[in-house]
Amino acid sequence: MKEFKYTINGTQYDVEIVKEEGAEVELTVNGTPFTVEIEKPVEEVPKKITRPAAAPVTATGAPVLGQKKNTSGVGAVKSPLPGVILDITVQVGDVVKVGSKLMLLEAMKMENTIASDLAGTVLEIKVGKGDSVMEGADLVIIG
Repeated sequence: MKEFKYTINGTQYDVEIVKEEGAEVELTVNGTPFTVEIEKPVEEVPKKITRPAAAPVTATGAPVLGQKKNTSGVGAVKSPLPGVILDITVQVGDVVKVGSKLMLLEAMKMENTIASDLAGTVLEIKVGKGDSVMEGADLVIIG
């Protein structure tokens, strides 16, 4: 038997559970017997977990890599975010490699190095020191 003590609005109740079958419970409250029905909480249906598909692999088991980005040819290096050009480290005619530092951009009070994502010769510099640029603006043309 389970015994409980409850105080409701300053009155103390001694509750003793005599028998419990499903939703029906026989109990005594301060010596008086009662039969009550208890609402059982609705059991939640477990959520089905869906896992992402496995990454594709080659016949040898190595992961499949995406296509490499074309790093040669004519293209523009674009501003990754809005800001102000602090310094330009290349000149027209300079030969650059992928990853070469082109300029310094201040954005949100932080200095960001703008590196080349193309290999080739600097054909044109579209901005000047102190210029404000928007995200996606052409900074340098490389060919």
